[in-house]
Amino acid sequence: MKVVVGMSGGVDSAVTALLLKRQGYQVTGLFMKNWEDDDDSEYCSTRQDLVDVASVCDVIGIDLEVVNFSAEYKDRVFADFLHEYEAGRTPNPDVLCNSEIKFRCFLDHAMQLGAERIATGHYAQVREWANDGRSEYQLLKAEDGTKDQSYFLYRLNQEQLAKTMFPLGALYKREVRRIAAEAGLHVAEKKDSTGICFIGERPFREFLMRYLPTRPGEIRALDDGRVLGEHQGLMYHTIGQRKGLHIGGLKGHQDEAGEHEAWYVAQKDVKANVLYVVQGHAHPALLRDHLVAGELNWIAGRDPHSHWVYTAKPRYRTPDQPCEIDRIADGRAEIAFAQPQWAVTPGQSVVVYESKVCLGGGIIL
Repeated sequence: MKVVVGMSGGVDSAVTALLLKRQGYQVTGLFMKNWEDDDDSEYCSTRQDLVDVASVCDVIGIDLEVVNFSAEYKDRVFADFLHEYEAGRTPNPDVLCNSEIKFRCFLDHAMQLGAERIATGHYAQVREWANDGRSEYQLLKAEDGTKDQSYFLYRLNQEQLAKTMFPLGALYKREVRRIAAEAGLHVAEKKDSTGICFIGERPFREFLMRYLPTRPGEIRALDDGRVLGEHQGLMYHTIGQRKGLHIGGLKGHQDEAGEHEAWYVAQKDVKANVLYVVQGHAHPALLRDHLVAGELNWIAGRDPHSHWVYTAKPRYRTPDQPCEIDRIADGRAEIAFAQPQWAVTPGQSVVVYESKVCLGGGIIL
């Protein structure tokens, strides 16, 4: 079977290709170039990543293809990214990148190369099982809970999962680095990439200002309406944000120790261009026990049951939270949590699980 592996220059995709080659598959590596605007900047590692991929493929003994999806990325991911920020929401472009680029453009290109499957270095698992006499594919969490990436893959569908392999799903990160080192792959200890997929670790506000003009407005206290300062644009702030408000010296509520409590972003009024803040991490305005999500995708192709007990992640780093789906109608789902959730953020994804099975999710409204 021919498998095309999406290779990024990191240790995870390198070991993915290595394992499949050892298992007897006909493996081809494919490097995707998704960003061109500042390819020569200190924050863009595309050139070095390609060098690393070429070296890994040489050691493993597989062919390497290079494809440029920059145009598709701008149209399908970056345009949506900017639109969401302009609307005052906080999007997660990594989710869209997976569904539109890695598992659509990449998948289609791999099929044109004659592949029967694609594989990536994501920490997740696919399980095929029989449901009413037909095959169904489930997306499962990875064994390494600290690295599980099923949250970012919730928009995949049955057709995509049927053609996808995640060889690292049953491995822990330390094992992956050990395998790479023993195989003589120089990326064995390479630092994992962080930050948004096309931005990397650059200063985010500086990057965003290149595409969205500043739009100064008032920062107000939600509790009494006092004007506390000025923001340069609602797009530069997110719910629950503490740093970067430049109002830390203002007095207000005190905690039990007599210290003045920190200010947090609680709401955005896009129409009036006002940023509302509150004092204290536990302020009621930062807590929500219910949310509504749109742009739903259920991996099985059918809605989950209402009023069953599931768990959900209203953001990636949040532990699974017990919840119920109260209602699914008109392309939206209403989700109620057993405990109030902190800083639920419009534009982020809420992803629903039943034990280790990722059912799907949607965008928080």
